[in-house]
Amino acid sequence: MTDTTEIRARGAWLGKVDKPLFAVTGSFILLFCALALISIDTLSALVDRGFNFAATYFGLYWQILLLATFVIGIAICFLPGSRAVLGRMDRPEFTTFQWAAMIMCTLLAGGGVFWAAGEPIAHYLSTPPLLGDLSADPEAQANAALAQAYLHWGFLAWAILGSLTTIMLMHYHYDKGLPLAPRTLLYPVFGDRAINGPIGLFADASCIIAVVAGTVGPIGFLGLQMSYGLNALFGIPDSFAVQAVIILALAGIYTLSAISGLERGIQFLSKANVILAFALLAFMLIAGPTLFIFKGFLGGFGTYLSNFVPMAMFRGDAGMFGDPGWLGWWTVFFWGWFLGYGPLMAIFIARVSRGRSIRSIIIMLSIVAPLITNFWFTIIGGSGIALEQMTPGVISGPFEGFNLPAGLLAITQALPVGFILSLLFLVLTMIFVATTSDSMSFVIATAMSDDNPSAPLRAFWGLAMAVMALILISTGAGGIGKLQSFIVVTAVPVSLVLLPSLWDAFRITMTLGRR
Repeated sequence: MTDTTEIRARGAWLGKVDKPLFAVTGSFILLFCALALISIDTLSALVDRGFNFAATYFGLYWQILLLATFVIGIAICFLPGSRAVLGRMDRPEFTTFQWAAMIMCTLLAGGGVFWAAGEPIAHYLSTPPLLGDLSADPEAQANAALAQAYLHWGFLAWAILGSLTTIMLMHYHYDKGLPLAPRTLLYPVFGDRAINGPIGLFADASCIIAVVAGTVGPIGFLGLQMSYGLNALFGIPDSFAVQAVIILALAGIYTLSAISGLERGIQFLSKANVILAFALLAFMLIAGPTLFIFKGFLGGFGTYLSNFVPMAMFRGDAGMFGDPGWLGWWTVFFWGWFLGYGPLMAIFIARVSRGRSIRSIIIMLSIVAPLITNFWFTIIGGSGIALEQMTPGVISGPFEGFNLPAGLLAITQALPVGFILSLLFLVLTMIFVATTSDSMSFVIATAMSDDNPSAPLRAFWGLAMAVMALILISTGAGGIGKLQSFIVVTAVPVSLVLLPSLWDAFRITMTLGRR
């Protein structure tokens, strides 16, 4: 890249807000909320059509993209250039624990609790189609259920969140002076037109809208789930007023955290999150079905590894462009969710990974984080399966109708000191969502300004997401549900932004290895 391009990129981006980008993203979010208030049925119909289109015509591409991202990332670790340290810092800015905590907590959000309880039991009650009917063998049925959850929250999901894109962003931003924004991922294809033209505006806007949708969904669901939990535990009315108080309290926590920055609020919240999470999981591991958890992890992981490629590329009856059916509501949904987070999550990882080598970043994202997440799902979800096997109906009864919060409470209340455990898990979920929300508020502001976005801009996006969640839950649970489906729609353009990382991250690593 020429010096002129570097100067133009710096002059255009550092130290000011990109007003066109702010206007486009803000207007789209306002229109979405307005349509939800005016006619939730119209919004539902539009989102459903978009969801079906995305799942049908992009599902196969997404499966290939995630698998290729993981495989290429692992291959890069064996290149000499993978030892190169990125970010123009000789030593890491954060300790390994601080770094890992911020990364882990930013992705897991509410999914790390409610989905960890709900997905394994859902697959246990209805075995994924690839693995067939295993009802005659409860152990194999449990292994298959855990394996499917491992796929959705394991190697591929984590790899797409930055194993390749972080390399690109750190190299182009810290070494070349390009903006720390999604548009930079298109620089290898479009050059300066991606940085200063409408292509870049579209890329940034698409990625920001995807992340807003992906973050507002958990905020809204937290309000619904916490309200349900408080009603079940304390008899507090499960009403919109209670949900609004929960969301506003959450917004206050994560907005203050985002304003205080990476070094203070976000880091502190992540550390508190990890400490509480590990304390609760250690208790569940000891007080719960310990032997089943370890056997389930080994058996589920064995099933996962032995069927890794078939599970990753499973199409069922969908073929290349057919009705995705089961696939659309499970694997394609999760892939759309994680793809939507991909570029802005990579910005966050690039921001907290200065002083880290390419190899350490890939190993953290593609190997370490997935293994921790999978064991996490085994402790929570595996406990649910074990309890269901011992007393049929104890978990499946409350969980009927895919009631995620009821599934979690059924598991925690079946264990010793169940009331306290249930309450602490609700607190943990709130901190998880707060950690994700403050991190995403920070990176949205970064994408439309510079490395150190102003406190008012960070606060605006934090509060805007809370207000959006309130508007959508005021229309009923369907509003938040449609936003979750909309995540898959937003993943269509975002997945195209991620495509150049398949070859450019490898090229960058090869180049650094020759220095």
